[in-house]
Amino acid sequence: MTSSVHENVQKYYGARLQTSRDLQTSAACGLPARRPPRSAVEALKLVHPEVCKKYFGCGPVIPEKLQGCKVLDLGSGSGRDCYILSKLVGKDGLVIGIDMTEELIAVSQKYIQYHQEQFGYDKPNTVFVQGYMEKLCEAGIQSDALDVLVSNCVICLCPDKKAIFTEAYRVLKEGGEFYFSDMYSSEVIPEHLKQDPVLWGEGMGGSLYWRDLISLAQGIGFSTPYLVTASHIIIHDSELLRKAGNITYASGTYRLFKMPKELTNQDAVVTYKGTVLDHLDELEFDVLHTFKTGVPVTVDAEMAAVLQQSRFAQDFCFKSSDLPATVKDSTDQRCQLSPFLLADRLGLAVTQCSKTRYETGCEVGAGGVRDVTAVTCSGGE
Repeated sequence: MTSSVHENVQKYYGARLQTSRDLQTSAACGLPARRPPRSAVEALKLVHPEVCKKYFGCGPVIPEKLQGCKVLDLGSGSGRDCYILSKLVGKDGLVIGIDMTEELIAVSQKYIQYHQEQFGYDKPNTVFVQGYMEKLCEAGIQSDALDVLVSNCVICLCPDKKAIFTEAYRVLKEGGEFYFSDMYSSEVIPEHLKQDPVLWGEGMGGSLYWRDLISLAQGIGFSTPYLVTASHIIIHDSELLRKAGNITYASGTYRLFKMPKELTNQDAVVTYKGTVLDHLDELEFDVLHTFKTGVPVTVDAEMAAVLQQSRFAQDFCFKSSDLPATVKDSTDQRCQLSPFLLADRLGLAVTQCSKTRYETGCEVGAGGVRDVTAVTCSGGE
């Protein structure tokens, strides 16, 4: 399924870029608004240095409660996130990494036995295949087979966004989650910028306009996107900055769920039990939902369904609410979903990057990391 875009990206990441320092934007270094869980930090310490050196992602994409899950990493690159995930899913879980770039697949496959021994497993629980995430069927990924999909700054490198989300929906089990970081634009990218191979390789030419993500995901059948964190992207190269013009970019992490076709339109009162590893006191689900252990919270019908149908079902108590189903205000929804507004709120902007250190080696702009349990809407995108 090769195309000129695929070939250019393969050359860019397989030959031109030797380490993450060769990137011209901070897109590959989106700083998380909250610290990754302790278990992920400990797992990363065991990942081979060469795997980390070849890492080009947007910061760690580590959803909660992965023990025993079957996970697919779209655009797995050198395998860094896959190896973190392989430690978190445990010996009974499975992590599959798919990438179209031969050189990066070779790096990831080289260290399968190394990480098996590091984690103390009887056999490997990680598999890497070369292929295209727009055509997961060609890589042997069956329908309704996976608990979780992750991806890390790769959707912006692919020309057919709809095909990616359609395939993601197909291979997920009902209640499964697509948890992903990517690069988003403040407006629709004009065609002439999409033709520039460097702009595309940096993610700028193929970035999805953030509003289009909402309609695309829901049109395929996913839940509303839940925004987890975001940061502004800084363009280092003056020529790329000139080409971008008035378009700005942000890195955003979202989570989508494959929900049953028929859902009850009823709010619910949910109480978190404090049973998810590394989240005993509270579970930060997204920018607007932080569930404190033992504290009842009224959520809208879709969130109630997400929690009941997903792998989190056993971690909550559910009770019907006497309140009518919540009608989401369009302004409120825009605040929840815009990575630009959230990055403004957090004061997050990446100024330098070195992927060999854990917190992606990045510094934040003025304002630092702030509490994001309540986001208010004011100005901007």
